[in-house]
This record gives sequence, C-alpha cells and structure tokens, in this order.
Amino acid sequence: MSASPKPPAFDPADPLGLDDLLDPEDLAVRDTVRSWAADRVLPYVADWYEKGELPGIRELARELGSIGALGMSLTGYGCAGASSVQYGLACLELEAADSGIRSLVSVQGSLAMYAIHRYGSEEQKNEWLPRMASGEVIGCFGLTEPDHGSDPAGMRTFAKRDGDDWVLSGRKMWITNGSVAGVAVVWARTEDGIRGFVVPTDRPGFSAPEIKHKWSLRASVTSELVLDDVRLPAGAVLPGVTGLRGPLGCLSHARYGIVWGSMGAARSSFEAALDYARTREQFGRPIGGFQLTQAKLADMAVELHKGILLAHHLGRRMDAGRLRPEQISFGKLNNVREAIEICRTARTILGANGISLEYPVMRHATNLESVLTYEGTVEMHQLVLGKALTGLDAFR
Repeated sequence: MSASPKPPAFDPADPLGLDDLLDPEDLAVRDTVRSWAADRVLPYVADWYEKGELPGIRELARELGSIGALGMSLTGYGCAGASSVQYGLACLELEAADSGIRSLVSVQGSLAMYAIHRYGSEEQKNEWLPRMASGEVIGCFGLTEPDHGSDPAGMRTFAKRDGDDWVLSGRKMWITNGSVAGVAVVWARTEDGIRGFVVPTDRPGFSAPEIKHKWSLRASVTSELVLDDVRLPAGAVLPGVTGLRGPLGCLSHARYGIVWGSMGAARSSFEAALDYARTREQFGRPIGGFQLTQAKLADMAVELHKGILLAHHLGRRMDAGRLRPEQISFGKLNNVREAIEICRTARTILGANGISLEYPVMRHATNLESVLTYEGTVEMHQLVLGKALTGLDAFR
C-alpha cells in the first residue's frame, strides 16, 4: 500500500491553499497587476492620500491599458477578453494598493465600457472602446443624483427630443473619474423610459467640477456632472436597452469587482498587522506571542480567506454564465463588511501607529467606508437578499 502524499507546508500568506484553484494564466495576470501596483502606486499613494489628489491619472490610465486592465473581461475592440476570475484577481491587487485605483479601473471597465459594450451600437463601440481599453480616453458613469442615491428610479435628469437631436439637462453626483473623463455614460429619463447616452465631455453645457473635502477615497477623482441643455445627435443614445435594467446590469458587473477588491484592502491591512505583531515588542517579547493578539490574527485570517474563496466561487459562476445578481449582493454585503472589520482589528494591533499613514490600515479603513456605500448600500443588499429569501418585496 503506497504512502499518502505529504501535504505542503503551511503558508501564512495562503493558509487554505487557494492558489491551487488558479491556473498559470490566472497567476500571471495576478502577478502582472501586483507588480505594476507595487511599482507605480504603493511608493506614492500615502502622499496622494494625504494631499487628496491623484496626480498623473491619465498616465496611470494609459499604463493600466498597456497591461490589459481596462475592460479586461470584455471581448473585442481592443479589450483583453480575460476571465471573470482574472478580472477579480486584478481588482484584488489594485485595491490592496488603494481603493481609489481599483475604482478608476472599475468605473472605466465595469461601468462605462461595459455599458457601451453591452448596450451600444457598433458605431459607438468602434468609436470609444479601443481608446478606452488603451487608456487614451477615460470614462465615467452618471447614474447617482444629489437627491436620488439608492433610488435611481427617482432620477430627475431628463433627455428630450429636439428634431433629430437629444437635449440633456440634470445633475449627477459622486462620479468617479468625472473631471478627467473624455466620455460619460449618462442615464436620463425620456418620454420612452430611462435611456443611456454616450456623452463626449467637450460638448457645450457639460461640466464636471471636482468634489473636494473628502475623508475617504482621497487618492481618487470624484466629481459632480452638470448637464445644462447638452445637445447630442440621435446616435448618442444606447440602442440596446430601455429602463432601469440597463444601469442596474452595469452595477452588477461593478459590484462583482468590489467583492474581490475589498479583500485586497483587507489583505493589505492583515499583512501589516501580522508583520507588526512579529516585530513589535512589549513586556519583553513580540506582541504576536500573546494570546489575545493571536486570536485577533486568527479571526482576521479566517474572514479574509473565506472572503477570497467566496469571490473565487462567484467568479467561476460568472464565467459559467450562472451568477445571479442576488449572489453578487451576497458577496458585496459580506466581503466589504468583513474587510472593514479586518481593518479595524488590524488598527488595534498596531495601536497608535495604526492611525499613521506610514502604515496602510487607516487609509484602507476610511476608503472602505465609501466602498460600503457605493454600488449599493448595506441596506439595499440586505433587502435584495431578503426578497430572494422570502419572496416578499420590502422595497415598497
């Protein structure tokens, strides 16, 4: 009788052996994005965050395009055609650097590019997607309004016909990439229902003042969109969808990236706490040798790697065409909530140093407060799951 194979050594960085679920191409994508983030973001992001700016965003976008990270799970038109799992791995590595960088990529690929790819005409796809995939053009996505965040059905932005043209008026709020975008996908009411419009940002009447005084996502461009009788040709409307299912379909794709990305912020905070616990001495020995600290680290590791496993499972379902919106809500609700708790626990291990930008923990924690809210608040995802579980609609 042959001996059983010897299990590999325990790896603190991968305690469940989740890398075994990845093939060489998956690992290559992950390593490429991790290397780019380590070189182009991590040395500078604390300074960007402290100053509340993201300098060189257009150059960063072109670099992200060159490694295939923009619209990477879309096919054709210069997009990489990567798997959903590979896109998720990229989101994890980007958010391990900073949520603002992952937001740049998510809004570009999962919202603006996805809307054009899914609902646009061939003319719209050929005009915009190759330049967006390369990072030559940055896109934004205008859905949320000042008075209508979680209730997009109440939007006031309106598009009316004027001969063969459309004229758009309204305001959108909390728009990532807005002030640097070359194109905006804007959702508006029409006489026929809610429609999407591809809006070049150099059109008269369009402006995008940047929102200042943020205490979260500070290394990110966040804007208001102001549309003051913006005139567009008939071909600006997205022909493939009418109604809220259009923007909500885009949001599902973006939420999927958050399921992975939030685990990147959690991993970065956990790794900072683990390293600190191994080296920081109190009462004559490293604090990692005390039972209470080890209990915190164990709990953090369990939730972190459960979250990554959940993200991987959802990614395989998406690649198989079997992922439902309720399952994405499940993932975002759990992973962002647990990521925030991991950051808060990591901060307690670092003590006073946990609030310093010399460590990433507080930066990730404040960023995640925004991630918890955008692409659907906790309450919205709870109600999505509540409706799915009971068959009863509590939204009304």
